[in-house]
Amino acid sequence: MNTTVAPSMDSKRLRHHARRKRTNAIALTLSLAAMAFGVFWLIWILFETVRLGIDGLNWATFTEMTPPPQAEVGGLANAIFGSITMVGLATLLGTPIGIMAGVYLAEYGQKTRLGSAVRFINDILLSAPSIVIGLFVYAVVVSRMKTFSGLAGVLALALIVIPVVIRTTENMLSLVPNALREAAYALGTPKWKVILSVTLKSARAGVITGVLLALARISGETAPLLFTALSNQFWTSSLGEPMASLPVTIFKFAMSPYENWQKLAWAGVFLITMGVLALNILARVLFKKKH
Repeated sequence: MNTTVAPSMDSKRLRHHARRKRTNAIALTLSLAAMAFGVFWLIWILFETVRLGIDGLNWATFTEMTPPPQAEVGGLANAIFGSITMVGLATLLGTPIGIMAGVYLAEYGQKTRLGSAVRFINDILLSAPSIVIGLFVYAVVVSRMKTFSGLAGVLALALIVIPVVIRTTENMLSLVPNALREAAYALGTPKWKVILSVTLKSARAGVITGVLLALARISGETAPLLFTALSNQFWTSSLGEPMASLPVTIFKFAMSPYENWQKLAWAGVFLITMGVLALNILARVLFKKKH
């Protein structure tokens, strides 16, 4: 009896093993195909960006203002300055608010109604389309100031930065072991000092990563700036006036029939792509150092 059961059990195991191998092979093939499909488009996009973007890059791109149609000279100096100004100020404005709100959610509001409400609202802001945020700032700021302005653009971009930083800060602080907090409390350290010296210091790399990712996200936002900062063909450093930016300039130039504008649009795409790529690489490096 045992001699007949053993071969039967072995054959069942072999069939089961063969079926699992086939399933694994199919799943692996589909996974590799999906990865190859995504990588193919990514490489194609990067190739076209580099090929067409470098063709429009020269010294004038960084030193001259955006040109009129069919002009022989011109650059993106005012758009580059406007993007750096608005993105930098939005990051400086949104980062402290996001970090402090993230600290509250992770350290004080884990099980409170206020914490749950803030977390819910932050999730809504995090998933809200950027054009909605731009329209909101237009209704609250631009329509009351009676003019488009760089300040309105800064506020719109800051509203995009804040929820990203909040979510990242809360997640990174939640990963800090409670044993570190308890050890600091046992030494008589007040809570605020524990947060500054222990939890935030331990999660520093992750928090910085979140800030860099938020910075990379707003670097290419176009819709909020169309409703707020609009654009400006000339150089301006005043936040109370319409201000040029790379995303809006790319949008306007890429849709035009003029060859010089199209070349500058691709040059702007190249600059933004390389900048965002550098920020993502920096964020990855910092995240690896965290672990």
